Amino acid sequence: MEPIIMYVIIAAIALVAGIVAGKFIFAKNTQKRTEEAEEQAKKIVKEAEMRAETIKKEKALEAKEKFVQLKAEHDREILDRNRKINDTENRIRQKEQSINQKENNLDKQIKENEAIKENLNRQIEVVNHKRTELEKHQEEHIRRLEKIAGLSADEARGQLVESLKQEAQTRALSLQQEIIEEARQKANKEARKIVIQTIQRTAAEQTIENTVTVFNLETDEVKGQIIGREGRNIRAIEAATGVDLIVDDTPEAILLSSFDPLRREVARLSLQRLVADGRIHPARIEEVVEKTRRQLEEQVMEIGERTVIELGIHGLHKELVRMVGRMRFRSSYGQNLLMHSRETANLCAIMASELGLNAKLAKRAGLLHDIGKVPDEETELSHALLGAKLAEKYGENPAVVNAIGAHHDEMEMQYVISPIIQACDAISGARPGARREIMQQYIQRIKDLETLAMSYSGVEKAYAIQAGRELRVIVEADKVTDSESDKLSFEMAQKIQTEMVYPGQIKVTVIREKRAVNVAR
Repeated sequence: MEPIIMYVIIAAIALVAGIVAGKFIFAKNTQKRTEEAEEQAKKIVKEAEMRAETIKKEKALEAKEKFVQLKAEHDREILDRNRKINDTENRIRQKEQSINQKENNLDKQIKENEAIKENLNRQIEVVNHKRTELEKHQEEHIRRLEKIAGLSADEARGQLVESLKQEAQTRALSLQQEIIEEARQKANKEARKIVIQTIQRTAAEQTIENTVTVFNLETDEVKGQIIGREGRNIRAIEAATGVDLIVDDTPEAILLSSFDPLRREVARLSLQRLVADGRIHPARIEEVVEKTRRQLEEQVMEIGERTVIELGIHGLHKELVRMVGRMRFRSSYGQNLLMHSRETANLCAIMASELGLNAKLAKRAGLLHDIGKVPDEETELSHALLGAKLAEKYGENPAVVNAIGAHHDEMEMQYVISPIIQACDAISGARPGARREIMQQYIQRIKDLETLAMSYSGVEKAYAIQAGRELRVIVEADKVTDSESDKLSFEMAQKIQTEMVYPGQIKVTVIREKRAVNVAR
């Protein structure tokens, strides 16, 4: 037990000694740290004081600079205001000087005007005085003349005026008659010269359009194919084209008869294709005729474009170009309409050049003057008024429109080129052999027949064939019955008999055909 107690005592003593030594060491360290902290704090305070002093100086400098800047701006503003005030004062001073100068000038002018006015008043008084004296002298002179002549002044004046008036009228009438006669002689001479030169400078072929086209065949065997069984093929061709096919004893030839050259051309081309193909039956005929019509429309457009290019006419509307092409298949009193229009255009250009007018405008009007003869639809207007309406519709020059409408005196001539177009149209038609009056009357009668038939409701197509001796009318089966077809034929015949003049007799044939078409797929 004693060693343990001793160890305990030693441990307790060591512990106490350790505690005392630790407190001593801790106290010493604490004092050292405190001193270091105090020194560091003093150092920080000193640095802070130094930084604060630096910042204070910087702020003071910034404040001074700001003050200097503001002061400089303020001084500039004051200088600008002073300059503006000085400028304003100078302007006001100049205006005052100008106003004062004007007032002085005005005062001088007023004084001068007053002096002039006084001078004028004095002169007026002198003039009035002299006028009064002159009037007295004139009155005395007139009284003396009246005593000598035995007439009053008014009577003498009237006789003098009347004699001078009669003499002046006589001289004026004589001079007027001389001027008119001289002008007429010169005008007639110059007009003949211009017309003769125009005609001499234009050379055009004259061809008379016929109403019959001969279709040549290689052999007579083809005639049978064209006629078909019981004539069904030839009836189908006539119904589709509106052309009368005449098959007679003429070897290797078939005659195509129609007043409309366009229909004859469609029939000729269709027959040519059918014969070349070898398949000739009603369905094929209708197909070929329709295809030929479309291709002929393209050909019409090509003819119109080629014509305007050859004549040097630009900017023409496409519809007008197409109508120009359609002229190729129309005739005027037997004269080909396109050839007539081209010749008129060239004549107009030459005559306008001779007169110093616009040759291009005159040529344009000359080409288009008969477009009213080739309308797409029939109308009651004359061809001149219809042509003017079409030209105006498609944006032509007002001078061209007026020339077209006035070339048969159906409109008032408002432009210089209008009488030129009228004269050149007459020159082109008056050439020897250019026209045939009887042909035009015949064509008009054929057209009137077809127009009469088309005026009835339910009529789809109408063709005058056999030189106008037969009228074939195709009606729509859905709108016209069989009994109505008989009635329609009778009414048309009666109307033709009462309203039209024609040689011989006209047969009216109404055709009603019902087709039911279906396709098996």
